[in-house]
Amino acid sequence: MRIISRLDIKNNFVIKGINLEGLRKIGEPKTIIEKYYKEKIDELLIIDSVASLYGRNNLFDFIKKITKEIFVPITLGGGIRSLSDIEKALNSGADKVSINSQALSEPKFLQEATKNFGESTIVVNIEAKEISPNNWEPYKFCGRERTNINLNDWLKKIHDFGCGEILLTSIDKEGTESGFDLRLLDSIYNIISKPLIMSGGCGKLEDISYIFENFKYTSVALASVLHYQKLNIKKIKDSIKNNEKN
Repeated sequence: MRIISRLDIKNNFVIKGINLEGLRKIGEPKTIIEKYYKEKIDELLIIDSVASLYGRNNLFDFIKKITKEIFVPITLGGGIRSLSDIEKALNSGADKVSINSQALSEPKFLQEATKNFGESTIVVNIEAKEISPNNWEPYKFCGRERTNINLNDWLKKIHDFGCGEILLTSIDKEGTESGFDLRLLDSIYNIISKPLIMSGGCGKLEDISYIFENFKYTSVALASVLHYQKLNIKKIKDSIKNNEKN
């Protein structure tokens, strides 16, 4: 299991909300990233939270600067709309890109992306919300816009067009620290064949341990519990090691 720090960035600040709303400033990205790097985070997931909404991406230069000092895999997301954007992200120092809104608008973009850059470079970010009992829908623009697409149908398309990983963010659980959305995870786990990153809702060590013990090939992306220092990376890794021994 990889422990991934998720940093959503808006106007040069790391921000955090609940259910992707009510965003508040956490701090300066470089300072936070350096802290997690020193604590031996496995990977960084850095997302420009309004890039797709406003049709831009401001993080290429930022990634270029931090990768001179930070040596862990970085996935860059937000505003990835073209093959040129992917190329810029990789040339800036990112190892992978995360794609959500553009893939939903133009699914064949995934096919073009994997053909040109390889599946291992492409992470599909799914922001899912439960719209009726046991029925989830992927949203665009950081949870702002419905797609009227069934989540399972979207997952089938993703598998057809290709990607290296799936980042699954529960809008209902995001920022609540009430535990991962296990019903959502259960509903899709057996129909996907890609490595999965679960995001949204982690509040305690037991939440991570449950994923480790019950969902093979699944990693976790953490934000609130790290930003608000409810958990630290060493404690999480020690807990996983103990579980492995047992």
